[in-house]
Amino acid sequence: MKRIAILTAGGDTPALNATILGAVTRANQRKVEVLGLIKGFSSVFNPRLPHVHLNPLYASIPELDATRGGTMLGASRDYVDPNDKASHKLMMERFGKLSIDGLLCVGGDGTLNGMQPLADMLPTVLAPKTIDNDLGLNYLNEPDEWIREPAENPQGFNYVRSKRPRADFDIEQMVNYVTPGFATSVYVSASGVERIRTTAESHRRIAIIEVMGRHSGYLALASSYGQPDIVLIPEATLNIERLVDRVSELYELQKNVVIVCGEGIVDENGKELGAEKFSTDPAGNVTLSGAAEALRWILIERLGDDFFRRTRRAENAQAAVFTRKVGHTQRGGRPILFDRFHAAQLGGKALDMLIDGQHNSVAVLQWDRARGFHVEGLPANSFRDRWGHIHARFVHPSMYDAISLRPSATAINYLEPIFKTAIGYDDVECVREKLFDTGNLIRPFHSVNIDVNKRIRYID
Repeated sequence: MKRIAILTAGGDTPALNATILGAVTRANQRKVEVLGLIKGFSSVFNPRLPHVHLNPLYASIPELDATRGGTMLGASRDYVDPNDKASHKLMMERFGKLSIDGLLCVGGDGTLNGMQPLADMLPTVLAPKTIDNDLGLNYLNEPDEWIREPAENPQGFNYVRSKRPRADFDIEQMVNYVTPGFATSVYVSASGVERIRTTAESHRRIAIIEVMGRHSGYLALASSYGQPDIVLIPEATLNIERLVDRVSELYELQKNVVIVCGEGIVDENGKELGAEKFSTDPAGNVTLSGAAEALRWILIERLGDDFFRRTRRAENAQAAVFTRKVGHTQRGGRPILFDRFHAAQLGGKALDMLIDGQHNSVAVLQWDRARGFHVEGLPANSFRDRWGHIHARFVHPSMYDAISLRPSATAINYLEPIFKTAIGYDDVECVREKLFDTGNLIRPFHSVNIDVNKRIRYID
């Protein structure tokens, strides 16, 4: 291969630029040109195919900075329709005009699904990223546990597990142990939990903090580094009686409670708590409820005003229970050392796989007790069920203690290798030197998009 293209798709994560740089650095060593496609898969629908030459003369352009969050190439949630054959032909013609021999995609499970039509026409590989840490498997052959059942929805079916996950789970069995972006996101959410605790303590409050993770609870689970009292994940149905008892017990003891919940937590019937539920604020206005807000109203109703009034800690339940969303701050900012290092490794591995003929495959980050973290490559079909669909990786039941509403010993063993050296000295030094630099008050923000835009080229 002489020239390959790279794109970033789906939601932004803190480690995307590090992945791109890892791929480009390896391409420089192997004397391969790299073109960056602008705004993910949306670029391939553009007749002019906007792109940037990332390594002219086999040297990385200066805008490519591994410590910069987001992606210098831009991203979108556009994907290629596998049934749109006419568009496929046009895309291949555009690739041909630029003499592109292969495609490297950086993304999550949606990107892996979306790249399949192109992988049938052009050598294509994936370098993984997602803050949700849900691109992977708890063990090989896990996709075989899914079945399709008829349902009254636009698809005509639902995917369900045919049996409970294997009980003989070992963290060494995990495929793609952790994805770039996850560690930085946890750093943000755990820090947020620590900060909100001081408000809960000072004002005798119950705080509910909602973190991302619609179907997968890894972010909520790992936010335990911020020492919340209770953690609720989407994989474990909510036992309201157990939750209320635990909140009451903790509040009586320490006069405050901090709860972390994933945005997709479900009730006993499997329905998401925050899915299109309406409530009213103290003034009677209707508000659209998320998971944290729905949980707040459950606690307000079950605990009642007298619970707080008799201890003179709050005038009523509504005043005592508040919510906060960490939200998109989890996606942004400078990636910490763990993400930068391993994202670059995965980018380099994906580039090698593309050149060496390991096509329609995924670069994965593995871990075992003997070797620690290392990169490997797996066929993309390892992640697909019998219908070709890719499912988000769930937190294995053995990682969650449903009685204490906390991470289990297995979860602690899983998280420890990721975070024990996740933050580097340069991460701390960067805060010290740059955050309160007086120049920040004088200089306007300079977006990398301004510089990248000067390099964008188009098909004539």
